[in-house]
Amino acid sequence: MSEKTNSEILKPIKTRSGGTWPPASPIDRGVFISTYGCQMNVADSERMYAVLEMQNYTQVPSADLAEVIIINSCSVREKPVHKVYSEVGSYRVLKGRNPKLKIGVGGCVGSQEKGNLTKKQPLIDFVFGTDNIDELPEILAKLDDKYKKVIQSQFHHRTPYHIQTMVTQPGVAQFVNITKGCDNFCTFCVVPFTRGREKSRPLQHVLKDFQDFSLKGTKEITLLGQNVNSYKSECGADFADLLEILSRETDLLRIRFTTSHPKDFDQKLVDVMARYQSKLCEYIHLPFQSGNSRVLEMMNRGYTREEYLQKVAMIRAAIPGVVLSTDIIVGFPSETEAEFQDTMSLVEEGGFETIFAFMYSPRPMTKAASFESQLPEDVKSERLQRLFAHHEALADGWVKKYEGQTLQVLVEKFDQNRSNWVGRSTQNKLVYFAGDQFTENLIGQVCPILISKARPSVFRGDLVKL
Repeated sequence: MSEKTNSEILKPIKTRSGGTWPPASPIDRGVFISTYGCQMNVADSERMYAVLEMQNYTQVPSADLAEVIIINSCSVREKPVHKVYSEVGSYRVLKGRNPKLKIGVGGCVGSQEKGNLTKKQPLIDFVFGTDNIDELPEILAKLDDKYKKVIQSQFHHRTPYHIQTMVTQPGVAQFVNITKGCDNFCTFCVVPFTRGREKSRPLQHVLKDFQDFSLKGTKEITLLGQNVNSYKSECGADFADLLEILSRETDLLRIRFTTSHPKDFDQKLVDVMARYQSKLCEYIHLPFQSGNSRVLEMMNRGYTREEYLQKVAMIRAAIPGVVLSTDIIVGFPSETEAEFQDTMSLVEEGGFETIFAFMYSPRPMTKAASFESQLPEDVKSERLQRLFAHHEALADGWVKKYEGQTLQVLVEKFDQNRSNWVGRSTQNKLVYFAGDQFTENLIGQVCPILISKARPSVFRGDLVKL
């Protein structure tokens, strides 16, 4: 084999982060965060950038420009954990070329794996948990002081959840955390172990976030929590009270929330949503996970199939135009074909225009991981594909009703690749429509869009000229 020349070795290549190698040069104190997982991880990454910006770090668009790379990952399923190791490995060349580069892992994977991450992947310099985001400057300072590795992933159980939402560059639509952690302990879910026990922020803190974002031009806010509708403020206000106050006392155009738990979705909450439909979007994400009551009991979900359908009926009676989406797990331990068919039928009975479905994945520390009758991967995979095909056939027909309708779309950005404006309707549909970004800036405006083509999650249409 012939020896490679320097020019061959340094030939620019496309990196996973979207940059090229070799880069012009890393930016002093540049930080790049790779984020995947739920919306709470997205909000956490925004907070990381803000915390580090106050310490004179600069957000950079790609890993090859960074001196600090953070992978903010999810551990709800097994595959994202493997993805962390794969992504870190892809930075090996960057690490070799830049001795100042530090690589860290946060999010739920950081909370779950802790020191195992640095043992399995020596390229990782630091690990931190979901409760340790504000300690990032301290962690990086320890690295500067020649610490070999830093692991900082302990929970602060006794500390009240008193934080201000921190975003360096607020956009048209923003996330605001109102709860963290979870006390439900569903047998399949690792969240109580990676984000801790449930806590709620004080109502006045959330209200101030809304007011601050409104002054900065934000038009829509999504309230976030693992179990958002179990919110309970220190003053005694519950989630319905919070929604009413935010609707009544802020200038935000739109309010959304996710993820809600069926057992905590009550008539009071539905009545508030119906009363303030001008602000509270007619979209609800309501995970059912399984359509079979025996499996639901094994999951420790706290409701039966019949009780779930009663909740759906209650919601639809109060908000006739409501759009529902859901989460589903297929192949839970001991799930039979007949029980899987119950899930298939519930998709139809519930009328879910969008579903998020996954194969069951055993997670560390969860009860279900030790259940007998774990199903083979090929069985789980086959059921998942059948579920997707079944839903697609149903949903394609359900969303045809939108074609010919005019929806109010909050424009969020201009897609350069498609030369289209992009926004969301109150039904949480992503809508593309043609336009020229140089003629008029529509970002932040609510535009009437006549829908010409509707798929379950993505619509296309035309701007209605008034």
